[in-house]
Amino acid sequence: AAPPRPGSLSFLSPGGIAGGIEICITFPTEYVKTQLQLDEKAHPPRYAGIGDCPQLCAHHLALCRVQQVSHLWPFSPARFGMFEFLSNQMRDEQGKLDSTRSLFCGLGAGVAEAVMVVCPMETIKVKFIHDQCSPKPKYHGFFHGVREIVREQGLKGTYQGLTATVLKQGSNQAIRFFVMTSLKNWYKGDDPNKVINPFITGVFGATAGAASVFGNTPLDVVKTRMQGLEAHKYKSTWDCAYKIMKYEGPLAFYKGTVPRLGRVCLDVAIVFVIYDEVVKLLNKVWKTD
Repeated sequence: AAPPRPGSLSFLSPGGIAGGIEICITFPTEYVKTQLQLDEKAHPPRYAGIGDCPQLCAHHLALCRVQQVSHLWPFSPARFGMFEFLSNQMRDEQGKLDSTRSLFCGLGAGVAEAVMVVCPMETIKVKFIHDQCSPKPKYHGFFHGVREIVREQGLKGTYQGLTATVLKQGSNQAIRFFVMTSLKNWYKGDDPNKVINPFITGVFGATAGAASVFGNTPLDVVKTRMQGLEAHKYKSTWDCAYKIMKYEGPLAFYKGTVPRLGRVCLDVAIVFVIYDEVVKLLNKVWKTD
């Protein structure tokens, strides 16, 4: 059997570095996407369109940016760490991971990160963004907000929309790693040791990100609604999806697609490029030959 890849032994470093840089760059589009998804058609729309949202909420970005960086940093280490762990168990004797196995490894990584990290952190993020653009914000800072959420709703208040989050993250990473592995295997052909240029890796990453956006944005909309300040209106994830379809129509499931597409393509491209480059460096330091 092929030995574990050195990168998997130090996933906290490449995953953490990649995640931190990506968050700082892509947060504004994530902010706009979340606002648009929370804007219900059943009520007078707050935003006239994608260009109106950042203008109305620009003064709240600084506070939410700090919160976003602090809470999303663990995403990449958890995701890549679990993916590397699973993929090391599923590689063939030559150390190659095929597309189908990569899909299942990605699914496992997405479910694991959803339960361990994403659900509580995403719930806090959505509540913060929802609150900061309300007429009278009640959270006066990150720690005050978390304390108020736990005081009013208990720890379960940080785990809203778990089902939707597991479905979203699981499908997210399954699609991304499947597409990424497929493209890498196609590019390398019969030469598994062929080096992939960072620019090519970025293009492959952006393609994988776009595939995940078009594949699961409806789940992302449901997740966002289930984690907002008005989540009490929904009895369950399925009830939320039903009410969106009934009162807002099928197009509502694709709210925020444009800003999400921009963020995710850049997000996935940056993460995979930085991760691969850091792993290459680690491979030079920890040789397994």
